[in-house]
Amino acid sequence: MTADNAPPLAGLVVVDMSQFLSGPYCSLRLLDLGARVIKIERPDGGDLSRRLYLSDTEIGGDSTIFHAINRGKESFAVDLKDEADMAALKSLIAKADVLIQNFRPGVIERLGLDYAKASEINPRLVYASISGYGEDGPWVKRPGQDLLAQARSGVMWLNGDEDQGPVPFGLAIADMLAGAAACQGILAALVRRGVTGRGGLVETSLLEALVDFQFEVLTTHLNDSRRLPRRSSFRSAHAYLAAPYGVYPARDGFLALAMTPIPKLAPLLGLEKELADYSEKPATWFSARDEIKAIIAQRIASETVDHWLSVLEPADIWCARVLNWSELIQHDGFKLLDMLQTVTREDNVSIDTTSSPLRIDGRRNKVKHAAPRIGEHSDRIRKEFAL
Repeated sequence: MTADNAPPLAGLVVVDMSQFLSGPYCSLRLLDLGARVIKIERPDGGDLSRRLYLSDTEIGGDSTIFHAINRGKESFAVDLKDEADMAALKSLIAKADVLIQNFRPGVIERLGLDYAKASEINPRLVYASISGYGEDGPWVKRPGQDLLAQARSGVMWLNGDEDQGPVPFGLAIADMLAGAAACQGILAALVRRGVTGRGGLVETSLLEALVDFQFEVLTTHLNDSRRLPRRSSFRSAHAYLAAPYGVYPARDGFLALAMTPIPKLAPLLGLEKELADYSEKPATWFSARDEIKAIIAQRIASETVDHWLSVLEPADIWCARVLNWSELIQHDGFKLLDMLQTVTREDNVSIDTTSSPLRIDGRRNKVKHAAPRIGEHSDRIRKEFAL
């Protein structure tokens, strides 16, 4: 690889002291942009996510989630209670560009590696800290865990039907969004460092990321007499959007329908008569959305998804077949994106996983190496950085 086609962060060293998901997701994004990520792990067990199983599948002694989020990284085993190991870590930080940590508030200060101390070691260091709920306040000592952050953020009341109660997302969205936010902050701080020569502190939390995630609907709430949204009681897909917005069962699958004027949709579905009372009254598309959606659902269920796509797509109705993962992976639209890769390790570990969502200069950066074994690169890193 030449300098002309090297990824944008090539040559930068990231010291990742985080574990679980939010911090490692942040460093994964930096790695996909070309940075070198050195993962700091305890010698006795390493990152706790090595044992965080999403299924009974284990690869090379570690969970699939650990492999997914730590591919391509190097592992440097450090005993944080050992004086010599801590001295080596501080020497590494002195030569790094970025440090990421997501300890509970107070822990990093006790280790003597908070931003104030780390910036004394390396004034050019960009330091990123991810917490559960910020650095102060009544929740500061509460576990910064994804489901608990979702619970406190209000986001669960946007999912599911009105009579279901709060419904959590089926993904660790707080972790991923906080990691992505931290990555954005790091990149901005690196740009500023290129101008001023000084590093900086980037802070975010799971809660802050989830609040930002809801900026559109939360802004509506704040400026709409602070009324709480009411989800649809029938096939809800968005608390604030009117009929027909939702997912409907067809004869052989499911059809998603986005924002569409009822007068335009009704004749295409053959529902002019059934929807006549609503077609010319846009206010009812929200106030009577459950009734409207029930009428639409009954009609869609009578035909196949392909039938409805053949009718609706030529009329520029926003709709799509709902795919599961198997259908997605087999689809030409997905294959053309080339977002899957196989990473390997010297101990015969091989894992299929995703790759970077970004293309830089027309190229998606891919890595060859799977997630590391605990301390796999310790000796090499010590020698290279004279630790």
